[in-house]
Amino acid sequence: MTRLSLFDSPLLLGFDHFERALDRISRASSDGYPPYNIEQTDDNKLKITLAVAGFSTDDLHVSVEDNQLIIHGKQEDDETHTYHHRGIAARQFQRSFVLAEGIEVTSASLDNGLLHIDLFRPEKKSQSRTIDIANGTTDDASTKGEASVIDVNQKREAS
Repeated sequence: MTRLSLFDSPLLLGFDHFERALDRISRASSDGYPPYNIEQTDDNKLKITLAVAGFSTDDLHVSVEDNQLIIHGKQEDDETHTYHHRGIAARQFQRSFVLAEGIEVTSASLDNGLLHIDLFRPEKKSQSRTIDIANGTTDDASTKGEASVIDVNQKREAS
């Protein structure tokens, strides 16, 4: 059975990483634990806050792998206590977020049962490229395939 994709068009070159990101998102756990907020704190800054009551910094692990932010929490079972009722389980979790290209995780902190993860997206400078076209009769290898990059902001300032 062939799988249809939004990115099968021959006009969409190099978008296979978007398809992989969408696959990762669809495979992500639909479990609602732990609950989280995503807040825009500035034009280029985001903050993810997860409610991780009962977890210490030693119980939590935050990593970035292939543009995916992964938060993993695991508490050790405390066998030294005898419970009459245990409503707060030592539950492990893994929550992941797919990050856009260029987004950086700047910090993570645990405060009053809330794990805060700060993200930053640097402004991307617009660039324009001119591709030199080599003459088919010339064998000058030094000019074939060269491209010059011009910063669009510098181009606007010059005009």
